[in-house]
Amino acid sequence: MTENKSIEIICPACGQDTILKRTPRYDGFKRSGDDLNCASCGHSFACESKVPFKVKKKNITFDPSELEAKPEVFKKGEAARLCRLCANYVVNPFIQRCALLRKEVEATDTCRHFKKQKQPPKPS
Repeated sequence: MTENKSIEIICPACGQDTILKRTPRYDGFKRSGDDLNCASCGHSFACESKVPFKVKKKNITFDPSELEAKPEVFKKGEAARLCRLCANYVVNPFIQRCALLRKEVEATDTCRHFKKQKQPPKPS
């Protein structure tokens, strides 16, 4: 419930640059909300809109207009014949082999004996 919520605050009571402490509040066995307190002095906030969160400054290293287009590693159609996409490609924890040529290969190797798999491997 508290994922991705900011915790850095500047407390109005003690003036410290500190963090917000969220403690679950229960009504019997049902969670009814959160108690919001300063971690330094314990000052209570009525609701999240009353909390003075620190504003994070964006550190812009590059102007988006300076960034280049995504580089192309393979020529068009070149990546379609990689060993990892071949039906003869066999993987085990220690070595990758070609079942047809019976030799060690790398996933990015190519050869003229390429045979397309029926189902491409799922990315992990």
